[in-house]
Amino acid sequence: MSTAATFFTEEEKKRIADAIGDAERMTSGEIRVHLENFCAGDPYKRALSIFEKIGLHQTKQRNGVLFYIAVRSHKLAILGDEGIHAVVPAGFWDNIIAQLQTAFGEGKAADGLCEALRQAGDQLKAHFPFQEGDVNEQPDHISHE
Repeated sequence: MSTAATFFTEEEKKRIADAIGDAERMTSGEIRVHLENFCAGDPYKRALSIFEKIGLHQTKQRNGVLFYIAVRSHKLAILGDEGIHAVVPAGFWDNIIAQLQTAFGEGKAADGLCEALRQAGDQLKAHFPFQEGDVNEQPDHISHE
């Protein structure tokens, strides 16, 4: 059975990190992917805790996005900080979660996550374009506990 550390292969981890980098390239926004083995309660509440723990709420324009996945509990959540959440279309995050659930169910978790990252990046680019002096405030690799 997969764990948070082994859920994605090394090649998939690299593809996901590259997708994060690509999504962030033309924006000041920050995207993180965090995996855990279990989530006993509400995945959104757990994602909020991780969001704060890793400092995503401290981005300059409040435009951080967290993709949270509890691999053994089969739970996911996407949390966009107040800046990005205020400007994405209604139901945007729910639609991405539904797409991810389908991809995971089809055994295409890495492909689905890369596509979800692209979609989040498109919204970030549209509302928070890259500006001179922007720096990558968060690492692009997957974090896990």
